Amino acid sequence: MVAGSMKNTMSGFGGSEGSGIDERAIVLPLHSQCTHMSSESKKKRVQFRAPRGLVDQADALAAVFETDRTDILITALRDYLRDAAHSDEVKQEIAEAFYDDDITFEELKDLVGHEEAANFRLLKEQLTHEFVDEVAEELADS
Repeated sequence: MVAGSMKNTMSGFGGSEGSGIDERAIVLPLHSQCTHMSSESKKKRVQFRAPRGLVDQADALAAVFETDRTDILITALRDYLRDAAHSDEVKQEIAEAFYDDDITFEELKDLVGHEEAANFRLLKEQLTHEFVDEVAEELADS
């Protein structure tokens, strides 16, 4: 196996279930790097059902890179979340969830990064203060 990252295009990986055709380049680190976790994060066991064909593709890719299905799924999930966090539409949804108190600042920070999360928090505070000021003015005028 080549040192560093390897690129492989796999049809259907990460695509919609029905289409079966979505070619995306995915970067897979070496096995020793696939399982790295920061010292502050802990592993959590999850179980879910997935379409058999998708699992078969993950297993085939794992065999190619001499790793296991978990490493392939973690890499795919990490890449998906990273890409989603850079989508303007997804950022808007995330911001709305934060403004509506559906997610915490820590969750926001995990999704969009510290700097952008700080900007969202500042905007939320400004909007909250402006709203309170407007309501107070309306009540004073009535």
